[in-house]
Amino acid sequence: MFNFLLLSIVSCACAQSVFYESYSGNILSNEDVKVHLKKNTTFWCINEVLPCNPFEGRRLDGTCNNLKYPNRGAPHTPQYRLLPAEYDKGFEPKKTKSGEPLPLSRSVRTTILAEGRVPDRRFTQLLTYFWVYVIGDVLSVHDTVNYVRWKTHCCQEKGKTDKGCIPNIIPDDDPVHRFSSVRCMNLTRPESFQSVGCLKNDTVPERIVTSTPLFDLSQVYGMSLKVANSKVRLLEKGMLKFEEENGKLWPPSTKTPVNLCLLNQKPHEKRCHDTPDAGANSVLGPNLFVIWTWRFHNRIASILSELNPCWDDDRLFFTTRDIVIAITMQIYYYEMSPALMGFDNLVREGVISPHKGFRDLYNENILPQISLEFPAVQRWSHTIQEGKLKMYDAKGNYLREDRIVNMTLRTGYLVDTLEYITQGAFRQPAAKVDYVIDPDVAETGLGPHQLSADLATSDLTKNRYFGFAPYIKYRQLCSGKRYTTFKDLLDVIDPERIDLLKEKYQSVEDIDLMAGIWAEKLVKGGSVPVTMYCVVVEQMLRTMVSDRHWYERPNRPNAFTLDQLLEIRKASIAQFMCAVGDTVTEIQPYAFFLAGKGNEMRSCKEIKKVNLWAWKDFSCNAKKDNINCEI
Repeated sequence: MFNFLLLSIVSCACAQSVFYESYSGNILSNEDVKVHLKKNTTFWCINEVLPCNPFEGRRLDGTCNNLKYPNRGAPHTPQYRLLPAEYDKGFEPKKTKSGEPLPLSRSVRTTILAEGRVPDRRFTQLLTYFWVYVIGDVLSVHDTVNYVRWKTHCCQEKGKTDKGCIPNIIPDDDPVHRFSSVRCMNLTRPESFQSVGCLKNDTVPERIVTSTPLFDLSQVYGMSLKVANSKVRLLEKGMLKFEEENGKLWPPSTKTPVNLCLLNQKPHEKRCHDTPDAGANSVLGPNLFVIWTWRFHNRIASILSELNPCWDDDRLFFTTRDIVIAITMQIYYYEMSPALMGFDNLVREGVISPHKGFRDLYNENILPQISLEFPAVQRWSHTIQEGKLKMYDAKGNYLREDRIVNMTLRTGYLVDTLEYITQGAFRQPAAKVDYVIDPDVAETGLGPHQLSADLATSDLTKNRYFGFAPYIKYRQLCSGKRYTTFKDLLDVIDPERIDLLKEKYQSVEDIDLMAGIWAEKLVKGGSVPVTMYCVVVEQMLRTMVSDRHWYERPNRPNAFTLDQLLEIRKASIAQFMCAVGDTVTEIQPYAFFLAGKGNEMRSCKEIKKVNLWAWKDFSCNAKKDNINCEI
């Protein structure tokens, strides 16, 4: 059957492509395409879709995930809004109820979130690394690269006339910068369908991202077969290209002198990934997981190749990719998310199942999309990101520390330190879940790339330029309750934190979504703010019901057998780290939590493994009978 499906894909490739407008999903005529060619907007504004085959597996470019709307699921397709946009004239940030500008983002942040370092007693750094990695699968880094590399002048005289600049102004009484000369932090307007030329400027700005809206590890595998074949695949035994340096396996390194690893300390630090997504070289967490996932893929592919010698490269690659995506989602849905949001909560919401069998919730009338609010509210995670990077040896001995902000765009640093950072990932606590933010996150943000940067302040400013509705409207959406006074917020915000909001906002109707989330209580049974919980749950449900290739479905093309799904259910972040982490021979079984009573460190031999024997093709004649199929 699989060979038939591959032939179907090849025959589709020989057929005529159809061109869709990325924003509307409408089919374009040849004349329409010529107009985009003339305007040089084809990259952003057009999706080329080969004819869909209902029996084919998950495409790299995300097209044909929904057979009724073939371009939905592709890169550059629009996000949707939970609530309609609210802007002032000219699509500038809305004004307050009294008609005044909203308070400065930096002033709001310094009022609601204090600065300091308080370690958590439960979560490890590994949780924050994985969290950022997964969310990065449905985002792109071009907005950040824009103000870090291309438009560094927003706080200069030139920035005053550049509409792309939206710098954060620092008030004179700032608790930190009243003692410095810093009065501005660089920031640029989010890229939109309007700014890249797909829609007219007199329409509501809608954010555009370069990734697919599907959890398909596009930051590893790329978003087109052409790119995957040239940059990712070894085209042999289903493997990914790799290099060896310092006894470690790496994704291939770019050979061009100009690359995104701007902070590499040359000439010693040379390595910079030549991966399809620039985000792989960005901040530390996603960088680590791209390296580890690259190795994980090759380990699985090599076992499947031994197990099924009659499989060709295509079958090995796409089967391995399917397994890696499924294991990543199993960890995200069934391990990380319950740790943060509460297992019972997610079972009650229908996000996860207490049973190990199949689930089929697919609805072709729901498009595969990411809400604009989903990644925005999860930037609350900046409040639990530790600024110090602590390194340990394989025996758990503390070695030294560095600043995580200095690892941004610095892949070369990992060559000599990866094993120590790996050990620290599951030994070092994250920052505590509280109302305190790490000074490096709040004042440095992106290391030496900027004079000063406050990530949380930038998050709030972007909320305004996304046109998010006021916080209380999201509370009404989530609870069904109307909020008309500050006193009404007592069900979700403590009195002293309401007082802090009153200092900055004259009316309850003025409160920014992000500011409200910073001030909120945690959801009962979980460790995230209640409104963030609401937005994330909505998206997790939508993702399952809109993804035709969701791994828990029994009726998808190339679906897992029950035995295979049961093996996927065994996956854990501890099992993953044992498989690919440098010098990891022992680990706590629940590695998103600190080791302790009931979660003691133990040998990797005692960690439950995924057995790939479930993928044995008995029509193949394996040369060996004693293949170790566990990962």
